Amino acid sequence: MVHGGKPLWRRSSKSGNENECVEVAVEPGRVLARDSKRPALAVVTFTVGVWAEFLDAVRAGELQNP
Repeated sequence: MVHGGKPLWRRSSKSGNENECVEVAVEPGRVLARDSKRPALAVVTFTVGVWAEFLDAVRAGELQNP
């Protein structure tokens, strides 16, 4: 979503009051991600399909550390 011409950033409710998390914004056809500690630095852009595959892998536990 866009608000005032800028991405509307949000973070997981599971991150609590900590600033050490990833924030995401959804725009038409893509998902943006950035480091909440350094929001002015680079933004990583994903297609909606790639982002959906990433979320599926997270939910399936495929990205757990051994």
